[in-house]
Amino acid sequence: MTNIETIDADWMRAHPLPEPGDEGKHGRGQVLVVGGGAELAGAAMLAGVAALRAGAGKLQVAVAREAVAPLSVALPEARILALQGDQADTAAGLVMEHAARCDALLIGPGMMDDGAGLAAALLALETRDPVVVDAGALVAVPAARRQPNLVLTPNAGEMARLLDMDKGAVDADPLAAGRQAARRFEALVVMKGASTFVVSPQGRAGRYAGGGPGLGVSGSGDVLGGLITGLLARGATPFQAAAWGVYLHGEAGARLAANLGKLGFLAREIADQVPPILSSF
Repeated sequence: MTNIETIDADWMRAHPLPEPGDEGKHGRGQVLVVGGGAELAGAAMLAGVAALRAGAGKLQVAVAREAVAPLSVALPEARILALQGDQADTAAGLVMEHAARCDALLIGPGMMDDGAGLAAALLALETRDPVVVDAGALVAVPAARRQPNLVLTPNAGEMARLLDMDKGAVDADPLAAGRQAARRFEALVVMKGASTFVVSPQGRAGRYAGGGPGLGVSGSGDVLGGLITGLLARGATPFQAAAWGVYLHGEAGARLAANLGKLGFLAREIADQVPPILSSF
């Protein structure tokens, strides 16, 4: 498939999200976010809030044990799980025990790398639920078992490491890199950049060209990962969830740029813009 779909408001109207129904929070799905170390626990919080802003009904967040208490206060909407950072198999077992009761899993916010082996341990386990892999967890993907409903969200540098190629080559043709990764890892790929591409393993591709430079700020990618995971938990397909997540993230950035300035808004402010954008459809 060579056609590239334009991800815009018309695309959203043509591909509406599943209706939540009357089952309350349980009918909108449950998300589990697996974050990195204590020093970057805020990244998991950004992702978790974004998942809820995207309409997910319930949230669990797994972080380093020393971050549990402050995160429980900062994010009272979530159940916070404690991870033993130096015991990957034990931590993975805890995560998968709780993931069995969830509808979508996000691995990676706040992970600088997978030095503790947690992402690798998780991706070695079989699950049928959607799994989104971001940030430092992406290093575990090449050696991982192939999972159904796997979504990868790399930037150009992360994609270069995934494909063992020069970052300049990724920047020169991000769509080609996205297609290569989608085929190699049998995953839905969100190739992040000034224009973001959504690519399926079967070759379907979409392009979103909005958003603006203000979205290039620390924590922005964590918000995008959370939005996509929240939409997956609601029952969207991987391509639909990725396209909607990219659109909501970009349009939220455009709104903040118009109201606050082209640069200088914070990642924590992005998700707050999402509910009114969703309500416009």
